[in-house]
Amino acid sequence: MLTPLATRATHISLEFLAGHNQFRVRILERPGLWTSLNEQRRLIAEMRRVVASLGIGELPYGLLAGDPPQLDRAILTLIEDRETGTTIAFNAMQALECSLREAPLDVIHIGLTVVDPRFRERGLSWILSGFTTFLLFVKNGFQPYWISNVSQVPSAIGMISEGASHVYPGLPDSGRRTFEHVVLARQLMLQHRSAFGVGPEAEFDADRFVIRNAYTGGSDHLKKRWEDAPRHRDERYNALCLRELDYERGDDFLQLGQVNLFSLWRYVAHFLPREAWALALLRFGFVLADSAALPVLQWLRPHHAMGDLRARRPRA
Repeated sequence: MLTPLATRATHISLEFLAGHNQFRVRILERPGLWTSLNEQRRLIAEMRRVVASLGIGELPYGLLAGDPPQLDRAILTLIEDRETGTTIAFNAMQALECSLREAPLDVIHIGLTVVDPRFRERGLSWILSGFTTFLLFVKNGFQPYWISNVSQVPSAIGMISEGASHVYPGLPDSGRRTFEHVVLARQLMLQHRSAFGVGPEAEFDADRFVIRNAYTGGSDHLKKRWEDAPRHRDERYNALCLRELDYERGDDFLQLGQVNLFSLWRYVAHFLPREAWALALLRFGFVLADSAALPVLQWLRPHHAMGDLRARRPRA
């Protein structure tokens, strides 16, 4: 079970180069808790600038609503063009507080992914589509945790179904609806609609996990016609969306699944380009060392202070 990330003493702040050193990647976990207000406003402005490049209008919901406290629960992946210093892509996930069997946990909402059209097809999808998700898994000591996704796009529905475990809704072999799915889905719809731009008038079908009339809470410009929704290479996901969703009304699936060791293996084996293996595994190692190995080493040095965990005693 995922320990709420807000209870961790440190948060991920990682930078590295990608795309033959043409791009700088920044991964920031809960920046609202440890960055200045000016930096938080700048992060929001950068994401809004990328959205503006799409030419679809504003998306005034979630992190893009301009409320810095939203960054307290955000996990951001930003990609910059090193030549200009401009942010050209981002993924904005959020840790949504829920509970299961009276124990608190965070459901990591996959959130919004946006790429400036001028920089598509640059081989960066492996970073935006799962890399940060598995950094959190490594940081959390390889303990499984829940993720959520709200979408009407067949390619996105298929990506989550293939990348995570125990996913519902999806294909029959990807998972079945369980008690845990239902409990968490109801909490997300009751407490966290604003995180994915769903208005109060939207209705939730708890049998099919379909949000009816979902595009009324700030995500209006993301609504697509069936003809414009990007397809998945597996025709079964396209058929699932066409059968279950009303695109004229504006329906979405609410997907829930888990990240675990099996899904990490699938990501490395099937989604991570071979030329990125060394870079990705090195970063996984950094995060693992910071979250697991370093605390062990610190406890083995009892005469050194550890902040709130072990204060240094003054000499007599």
